[in-house]
Amino acid sequence: MKEKILEYLRVAQGFVSGQELCEKLGVSRTAIWKNIRSLEEEGYQIQAVKNRGYRLVESPDSIKAQEINGYLHTKWLGRVLYTKESVDSTNTWAKRLAEDGEPHGTVVIADEQTQGKGRRGRHWVTPKGATIAFTKLLRPDMPPERASMLTLVEGLSVAQAVRSLYGLEAGIKWPNDVVVSNKKICGILTEMSAQVDYINYIVIGTGVNTNLTEFPEEIQHMATSLRIELGHEVKRAELLGALLEAFEKNYEIFEKTWDLSGLMNDYNLILVNCDTQVKVLEPGNEYVGIARGIDKTGQLLVEREDGSITRVYAGEVSVRGLYGYV
Repeated sequence: MKEKILEYLRVAQGFVSGQELCEKLGVSRTAIWKNIRSLEEEGYQIQAVKNRGYRLVESPDSIKAQEINGYLHTKWLGRVLYTKESVDSTNTWAKRLAEDGEPHGTVVIADEQTQGKGRRGRHWVTPKGATIAFTKLLRPDMPPERASMLTLVEGLSVAQAVRSLYGLEAGIKWPNDVVVSNKKICGILTEMSAQVDYINYIVIGTGVNTNLTEFPEEIQHMATSLRIELGHEVKRAELLGALLEAFEKNYEIFEKTWDLSGLMNDYNLILVNCDTQVKVLEPGNEYVGIARGIDKTGQLLVEREDGSITRVYAGEVSVRGLYGYV
């Protein structure tokens, strides 16, 4: 019932009478009052004025389902939604749910990860209340070798959501690092369970630095947060709604062809490496060239000194700016 009350208060953007809430929900005024009190105890500021009703003044920075659903405008993504205060890893949690048969589009979110995972076994720090840590469970009908492209779809979606919601010039450092002011704000880890020619499921874990105010010394030069860049805290539920909406839109374009042909132009427009000199670091090989954007499979096109084009596949290859991270 609390979720329904919040929904009505948000839509109204003003006062809603107690009688109107009673009629909409089919409950007594006492029940409405008790739920209002419960919401206030959870951090919601609700103004009550005699003969006018109730008005939502301020919402807490919460990742509970009742708060997230107020910002969720997707058709299928996140319509099955699980939240927890603390988990080992949202990807591990999502994989357990996948094995139990949870459907395509399920999303899991945690306020804290104790064993968050990054690429190549790295640890991703997710302190309580300061970041968004969530994982999407997908069951695409596509060949397993195309799964890696979904990581680029997610990177594009995060950058677009940050741009749309906050007006920040978020870009992408190939293949999927989302950067603001040339510093990383997001980590993405895609994992898959598959047969030789069939995908059982894919989980895409994403961690966004939202309200962090400081970083360990060793990564200060390459990491930032939305709070640092904006100068104020952000509502994580609002951002999550925008992130899921952007991904759903991009995924529906992606699934038409199961490649990046429909998203390639949008991606290249915000690719910070595009038309700049980059250093390609392959095992046992290193060279410099000019990045010319991605192709429809997500490979980075690098123009060599002799004018030839080399297609760089994300994996063990690392691409850096000539003089730094970006």
